[in-house]
Amino acid sequence: MTARHKAIETISNHRVAATQNYLEHAGEDIYGQYVFHEGVQRDYLPKPIFRRLRRVIDGLEPFAPEIADAVAHGIKEWAMAHGATHYTHWFVPMTGSTAEKHDSFLSPISDGATVAEFSGKNLMQGEPDASSFPSGGIRATFEARGYTAWDVTSPIFLQVEPNGVTLTIPTAYVSFTGEALDHKIPMLRSQEALGKQALRILRWFGNTAATRVFTNIGPEQEYFLVDRRLAEQRPDLLLTGRTLFGAQPPKGQELEDQYFGPIRERILAFMMDLDRELWRLGIPSKTRHNEVAPGQFEMAPVYEPTSVGSDHNMVVMQTMRRLAPQHGLAFLIHEKPFAGINGSGKHNNWSMSTDLGENLLDPGTDPHANAQFLAFLIAVIRAVDVHAGILRASIADAGQDHRLGANEAPPAIMSIFLGSQLEDVIAQIEQGAASGSKKGGHVALGVTSLPVLARDATDRNRTSPFAFTGNKFEFRAVGSSAPIYWPQTVLNTAVADSLSRLADDLETLKPGDFDGLTAILSGVVKQHSRVLFEGNGYSSEWHQEAARRGLPNNRTTVDALPALATDEAKAVFSKFGVLSERELDARVDIFWERYVKVQNIEANTALDIAKTMILPATAVYLGQLASAGYSRGVKSVADKVASLADDLVDAIHTLEHAQHAAHNAGSVQAEARQFVDVVIPAQNALRVVADELETLVSDELWPMPKYRELLFQY
Repeated sequence: MTARHKAIETISNHRVAATQNYLEHAGEDIYGQYVFHEGVQRDYLPKPIFRRLRRVIDGLEPFAPEIADAVAHGIKEWAMAHGATHYTHWFVPMTGSTAEKHDSFLSPISDGATVAEFSGKNLMQGEPDASSFPSGGIRATFEARGYTAWDVTSPIFLQVEPNGVTLTIPTAYVSFTGEALDHKIPMLRSQEALGKQALRILRWFGNTAATRVFTNIGPEQEYFLVDRRLAEQRPDLLLTGRTLFGAQPPKGQELEDQYFGPIRERILAFMMDLDRELWRLGIPSKTRHNEVAPGQFEMAPVYEPTSVGSDHNMVVMQTMRRLAPQHGLAFLIHEKPFAGINGSGKHNNWSMSTDLGENLLDPGTDPHANAQFLAFLIAVIRAVDVHAGILRASIADAGQDHRLGANEAPPAIMSIFLGSQLEDVIAQIEQGAASGSKKGGHVALGVTSLPVLARDATDRNRTSPFAFTGNKFEFRAVGSSAPIYWPQTVLNTAVADSLSRLADDLETLKPGDFDGLTAILSGVVKQHSRVLFEGNGYSSEWHQEAARRGLPNNRTTVDALPALATDEAKAVFSKFGVLSERELDARVDIFWERYVKVQNIEANTALDIAKTMILPATAVYLGQLASAGYSRGVKSVADKVASLADDLVDAIHTLEHAQHAAHNAGSVQAEARQFVDVVIPAQNALRVVADELETLVSDELWPMPKYRELLFQY
C-alpha cells in the first residue's frame, strides 16, 4: 500500500475522543478566564490605580507613567496565580503574522536565589530585533533597534499551553526612528482620524455629549480543514497553502449539500474545542457552520471595537492553526486552496459608534436622527467612490488573485449595495429632498403552523464588495488569510477624508439648517452615485456597465498596488497622520516584494512536484503498460500518456525559462508584471497537463492525495 492509501485506511478507522468533563467547561463559566479584563483588574489593582487605568482604556485620559509599576505588579500577580512563568510583547509586524519574544519573570539575586520581577517598564516597552522583519527600507539589516509599546486598548491575555503559561501583552511595533513597522499603529491612527472628523459632524447635529467615535468590526472567518495525514503528502499544501495540481473530482460542490449541512463529528469536535479556547480568551465566538465548498467552514464572532477585534482575529487564526493538528487535521486559510470550488474570504462587518453606544449607521426613528444617519451614509458612499483604488489595493494579495471575481467572491470593482429602500431614498436626495421611503413589509409563509416573519427593508447582495446590511457595512472582499488591520486602516482613512470634507461644508451652515444639509448631500450623491450598484456583481454586464461609469477594475494585485503610490494616496494618508510618505512607500515596497516571493515559491514548488513526483509516476506507468503488452486499447492509452509526458517536460522547461526571465526583469514591479503575464500562465499550462495525467495514470502510482480524498475523506 502507498502512503496515500495507508492514510485513507487509517482515516476510515478514526474515532473522535470525547473531551473529559466538558459540561464543567461551558461558555458562561469559562468566558474570559484567560483575560486581564475589568473584573480581574478590580480584584488585582488598588482602587485608585484601577479607576485611572479604566479611564485610559476608555480613551478619557493618556496613560500616566506613575501608575505603570502598580499596574504591572497586579498583572504579574494575576498571571503567576495562573501558572505563568514568562511574559511576551505580542505584535503584528509586516510579515502578516504575529510575533513574540518570551522573557522570564525570574531574575537572579545573591546566594544563587531568584525573584519574580515585572516592572512598569517591562509592561510598557519591549525591544525586539528590528533588522529581520520587512521594513521597506525604513531599517537596514545592520540597524537592529526597534520597540514594542503596550496597546492599552487591547486586553492582555494568557497563552495556556500543555507545558506552561505565558502572559501576552498586545503591543504596537515602532522603529528606533519612530516610524511604524507594524499593522497596528496605522490602524490606531486611522481610528483617531475618523473619530475626530465624525465628532465635528455630530457637533453640527447638536450632539455635545459624545466624546469619542470609533469603529467596530465583526470579521466572519472562512477556512478549510482536511486530514493532516493526506495534507502532509502534498508539498504544495505544506509550502504554499494551496494545491498547485489536482484534477477535478467526480463530485464537487454542485449538489450544494455541504452548505449549512450537518457538521461531521470530527469537524464539530474541532469547532467545540475552538469555541472553548476562544471563550477563555474573551473572544466572542458566536456562529459555526459548514460553508459552500466541501471541507470549508466558517466561524463568526460578535461585534467588537476594531483594535480589539483585529487582535482577536489574529488569535482566532492562530488558535485554529494550533488546534487542528490535535484533531489530526490541517488548517487551510489560503483564499483559494482548491481549484473548481469556492475559496475563502473574511467578511468584515464595519460600523461607526460613539462612546455613548450610538451606532452612526443605524437608521433613526425621526427626521433629525435619519438626517444624521444619511449624512454619515452618504459620506461613506463618497469615500468608496473617491478612494476606490486604495480600497481595492488594501485587499490585494497573491491569494486574492485566484478568488476575486469568481462566482464565490465580489469582483475587483469597488461598488456599494444599499438595498431597495435606501437606494430609493438616495435617488430622491439626488433630485432634491427625500419625501418618503419604501417600507419593510411582512413575509407570509402560507403555512398556519409557522409565524409571520417581519421582512427587512432590503434583501442582501452577496456579490457586492461593500454591502449595507441594515446598520453596518459588510466589506466582503477581504481575503481569508489577511490581517484585517490594513483594510481597516485604509477604510477608516478614506471615510475620515470624506467626513472631513462634509464637516467643512456643514460648518459653513448654521446648525439645524436642514435645507442647506439637503443641498450638500444632494451634491455629494450627484457626484458619487456611480459607485452604487444593486445588481449581480458576478455578471459580465456589470463589468461593462462599470467601465461605462468609469469605475476602476484592477483585476490583479499587480494592477491594484500602483494606487498606493499615487500623489492622492500619499496626500490622504499624510493629511490625517495615518502614514507618512516614507511609511507608505515602505509598505508598498513590502507588498510588491511579498507578491513576487509568493509567486516564486509557487513556481518552484510546482516545478519540484512536476519533476520529482508526477513525471516519475508517469514513466513508471508507461513501463507497466509496455510490460503488459499492447492491445489496441492499451496502445491508445499508452500513446496518450506518452504524448502528455512529452508535453509535461515541455511545460516544465517553459516554466523554468519564464521564471528565469522574470528574475532578470529589473525592478520588483517589472518582475511582478512578468509573473502575471508569463510565469503564472506557464504554471497554469503545466497544471493542465499534470491534471490530465492524473486522470490516466494508475491510481496506485499517483504520488499525491487527490481532490476526492482531500475534500471528502474524514
